[in-house]
Amino acid sequence: MSHLLHLDSSARSASFSRELSARFAEVWRAAHPGAEYTYRDVAAAPVPPIGQAWTEICDALLTEGITDPAGYASVVKTPEQREAWAVIEPLLAELLAADVVLIGAPMYNFSIPATLKLWIDQVTFPKMSLVGKAFVVAGARGGTYLPGTPREPVDHHERYLRDFFAGHYDVRDVTFLHSELTNALVDPRLSPRDPDRIASRDQALLTAEKLAANGRES
Repeated sequence: MSHLLHLDSSARSASFSRELSARFAEVWRAAHPGAEYTYRDVAAAPVPPIGQAWTEICDALLTEGITDPAGYASVVKTPEQREAWAVIEPLLAELLAADVVLIGAPMYNFSIPATLKLWIDQVTFPKMSLVGKAFVVAGARGGTYLPGTPREPVDHHERYLRDFFAGHYDVRDVTFLHSELTNALVDPRLSPRDPDRIASRDQALLTAEKLAANGRES
């Protein structure tokens, strides 16, 4: 049975990335009746930062050569490590259970929200492979960072996530949906680009619907 893990990370309760991820999830669930669905809002309920015990767990996994997540708990020994594992375990279980991971991720300061980075840190371990899973990122950016635009070189949002999924999870099945130029709504300097903002949003929503309807799964 298919399983969708849906994360949101925007600090805004009504945001473009939330709208986009919600549209994908709505259509995907309609196309997969009876499929499992897990939702986590890491902005509304932030994941705590990793600490010393998390690093000890990672070191032990490397030392013992454990790469199968089913064996991670075997290295958890101390009270501090058990406390850290109590945070990790439910987050990791959600990730491992999913066939499709949908992440609502706006661009903040050229990169991803800190709340999303906290989640990533908690569920990432040495030599960990998630081959077979598909990732969909529903993004929103205040300006435009598309290929060929002046700000393309400072896009550490899509580039970071794409490199991370490939480098840490060995996953290259990643689709990015971007609603661009969202600041045209509030920045007078960008207001002439509002038609482009509307077109970008509409295209991102349409692409999300098509991907979800066609079965974005491994």
